Amino acid sequence: MSDDPPDPARLRDDVAALAEDLDRVGEAGYRVDAVAALLGPVADAALHREQPVPARRAVAAALAQGDGLAALVAPLVLGAAVPEADLARALPRCGVDGAARLGLVRRTDDGLVAPLVELRPYAAVDARGPADWWVASDLGEMAVPGPLRTDHVLGIGGASTTLARATVRGEVGRALDLGTGCGVQALHLRRHAREVVATDVSSRALRLAALTLALDDAAPGPGGDPSAAGRRAPVDLRRGSLLEPVAGEEFDLVVSNPPFVITPRGAGVPTYDYRDGGAVGDALVQHLVEHVGEVLAPGGTAQLLGNWEHRDGEPWRERVGAWLDASGLDGWVVQREVLDPAAYAETWVRDGGQPPGPAFDALVGAWLDDLAARRVEAVGLGMLVLRRPRTGAGGRLRRLEEVAGPAAGPLGAHVADVLAAADLLADLDDAGLASRRLRVADDVTEERHARPGAEHPEVVLLRQGGGFGRVVRVGTAVAGVVGACDGELPLGTLVGAVAALLERPAEEVAAEVLPAVRGLLGDGLLRVADDGDDDGDDDGGAP
Repeated sequence: MSDDPPDPARLRDDVAALAEDLDRVGEAGYRVDAVAALLGPVADAALHREQPVPARRAVAAALAQGDGLAALVAPLVLGAAVPEADLARALPRCGVDGAARLGLVRRTDDGLVAPLVELRPYAAVDARGPADWWVASDLGEMAVPGPLRTDHVLGIGGASTTLARATVRGEVGRALDLGTGCGVQALHLRRHAREVVATDVSSRALRLAALTLALDDAAPGPGGDPSAAGRRAPVDLRRGSLLEPVAGEEFDLVVSNPPFVITPRGAGVPTYDYRDGGAVGDALVQHLVEHVGEVLAPGGTAQLLGNWEHRDGEPWRERVGAWLDASGLDGWVVQREVLDPAAYAETWVRDGGQPPGPAFDALVGAWLDDLAARRVEAVGLGMLVLRRPRTGAGGRLRRLEEVAGPAAGPLGAHVADVLAAADLLADLDDAGLASRRLRVADDVTEERHARPGAEHPEVVLLRQGGGFGRVVRVGTAVAGVVGACDGELPLGTLVGAVAALLERPAEEVAAEVLPAVRGLLGDGLLRVADDGDDDGDDDGGAP
């Protein structure tokens, strides 16, 4: 018999009551900032490192003072049981009975109420303004000793927030959240799409996503206006693997944090719905790259996260580049991290909740054997952006690069800028480029480094404050032209002026400057003066 949570569509009164209680508890409601204030900076930072002890101490002290917010944080964030009377005071409309009917908690024999799932607050800011949500998922490792259940539904994590922050947030017609899990991406999509489909292979995930979305429907809109809830797009939840539930349909935007983990296929190795798609090696990501175009509308974009293997004698750019070629789509792949086989194995064995010991070591060994069988020297992790051209085949954008380190901020607007720049540059010869008026992006600064006493700098760096935080070293001519890019004069005029100042032939300076300018436009450090900024940033957080 399934122990999946109940269908919230049959419990609408309980959902509405719960949303009202969550909105009104304490002075600021069950929100990210309120929880952080309750915990304090030390305990909040420790909890983000998955160290719950300081948070447990802070919550216990608050509970002793009858704090209603603490009565929710203890079970729904920290996974701790609380006295039934405390939870009842925190949920005066929904009550413990309503929370139990929704599958959030269960009563114990000693007068306590124990959690069955997590329900965490989550906050984001995007082009539509601020948003606060509550996201339902399974209890994590803090509350569940030992290995996780194989149908575990992951909550808000680094991968899901990374994808949310990188997604372009322009208005679209139809959007697809492939592998929705607890429903985080669907929450974001319904703010800027007219229609959303969210799929998952796990019935448990779909039930928890349904609760997440039902609470969003029941919550007051921005500024406490309940009527704003009506502007949230409907979400069609469907069960099925990968693209099967939407075969034959088309979408303007597809986002996916798919089950991309490279897992050994053999006895004794558990597989988890949220991370293991059942394929050998990186074949699942390859399949998505090569086939997602089948559900993209002309001009549609797919944004995915994924792993790919670095095999002996096969550079990763060639391997993943072959997937792009087979897809027929425009493609941009950014590798953000590389792990050696041992580090990769340890990461995912630990992620499954397996404690150190012989079983942990045996699983690491299975991973190492599996990777060695395919001559895998390392595993890359990153982001893939794919786009179906409006007409003809792909080819306007084919970019595979490595950008290490944390991103400087939300990436949605930056991704939109890179796609727009690729279109612009594909149609622009050098004469056309020289005729355009350019300006330096608002987030770019210049650094000059010189030896003490030197008259001129030896190194000039252009530093990007947003996007991927790129740092580009440029020569004197390029620095001079970029410094003059204020949108007033055509690029060709600036090149001529700098050439005269440096007493160099204009053709020689143009040959140096124009390719560099193309790169700076493609990376978002320069922009065409009449281009507007895309307010597609999406930044999120959760306690």
